[in-house]
Amino acid sequence: MGRMTATPATNRPKRVLLAAPRGYCAGVDRAVIAVEKALEQYGAPIYVRHEIVHNKYVVQTLERKGAIFVDQATEVPAGNIVMFSAHGVAPTVHEEAREGRLKTIDATCPLVTKVHKEAVRFANEDFDILLIGHEGHEEVIGTSGEAPDHIQLVDGPEDVAKVEVRDPSRVVWLSQTTLSVDETMETVDALKEKFPQLISPPSDDICYATQNRQLAIKELAGQAELVIVVGSKNSSNSIRMVEVAKQAGVPAAYLVDFASEIDEAWLEGVTSVGLSSGASVPDVLVQEVLEWLSERGYVDVEIVKTADESLTFSLPKELRNKDLRAQAAELVQE
Repeated sequence: MGRMTATPATNRPKRVLLAAPRGYCAGVDRAVIAVEKALEQYGAPIYVRHEIVHNKYVVQTLERKGAIFVDQATEVPAGNIVMFSAHGVAPTVHEEAREGRLKTIDATCPLVTKVHKEAVRFANEDFDILLIGHEGHEEVIGTSGEAPDHIQLVDGPEDVAKVEVRDPSRVVWLSQTTLSVDETMETVDALKEKFPQLISPPSDDICYATQNRQLAIKELAGQAELVIVVGSKNSSNSIRMVEVAKQAGVPAAYLVDFASEIDEAWLEGVTSVGLSSGASVPDVLVQEVLEWLSERGYVDVEIVKTADESLTFSLPKELRNKDLRAQAAELVQE
């Protein structure tokens, strides 16, 4: 029998393993459409507090259509419309908008709203709430603002040692929706060791889309030599996807906003490239990466499907108000 020889990597067909699902989740889709509809319905400008979603391309596109992004509602001139981003805001921000004589459109993702409601309910029942999340993230700031006297942030397992509660039998954990599932459960396990009676939220706080994208990345990481995640550097869920890919054993994983940011040196000796995108990324950016890879010989695209997504959310109720612009102007006359 003849001797078998391995096919050199350079002779193997180059391929792209394309994750499904990827890109926009239902909450992001709702928020982006809400800005577009508001501009169409009420005309420019529509002010948006913080980035509507964490994606550079989306923000720039909406700016060109007439959206104005501000850091705080207090920067918006009286008599205007301000929209709150998908990440949610604290009650104090709603109050600032009222005091500033602004009409508001709340584009908070319903899954984030669910966490806010859980925080209010457990605070009303006088629980200590341990919020697992990243300090300074907009979603964490918004959730913490719902019950500041009852919530303390736990930013990973290393934070557990310093957590103190009033009554270990009345403690609950909640989480930011865009975290790594594995890392969150690691933190929960450490908290349960310290507080055996720790209560879990009634249903999973980590967003279904975040979980699905992380599962798909794990699948890609097992088959690819390089993983590229399309997403912005301030997108928590996109950053987690890169981390999950590395933890799953892929030799290299990178986060890029655009195809032009890919370094050709990353492709050296690579025959299989895994490609996905964060939950706030429009698919046009993924298609540009596919085109870029195709020009370099990666023409074979294989879909790696790990879940079906069919969830949609209705648009913010404020968009049904045809007179919102006029009502905003009237606030200045009061």
